[in-house]
Amino acid sequence: MFIVLLEYIRPLEEIDALIPLHRAYLQRHYASGHFLMSGRREPRTGGVILASVPSRTQLEQILQEDPFHQAGVVRYEVLEFVPTMTHKGLEAWQQA
Repeated sequence: MFIVLLEYIRPLEEIDALIPLHRAYLQRHYASGHFLMSGRREPRTGGVILASVPSRTQLEQILQEDPFHQAGVVRYEVLEFVPTMTHKGLEAWQQA
């Protein structure tokens, strides 16, 4: 499981122009089951994606498809973690 932190490195006007393409990218990866949750950071300095993919290598390939990445408007920080406890109803995401 991965937490991807996005940091905007260009003005918000450039980010906003790419939002429709970025959302279409997110939708593709929600449909594939790779992304579980996403949203913007507050204050609006970037975003967060919760991802479930088999490997960091695969996640990095997925992130290269992001229109934000392709336009060079964000920087990513990837945190890998092993969820060992969850809220009731999310037990399927726990790992040993």
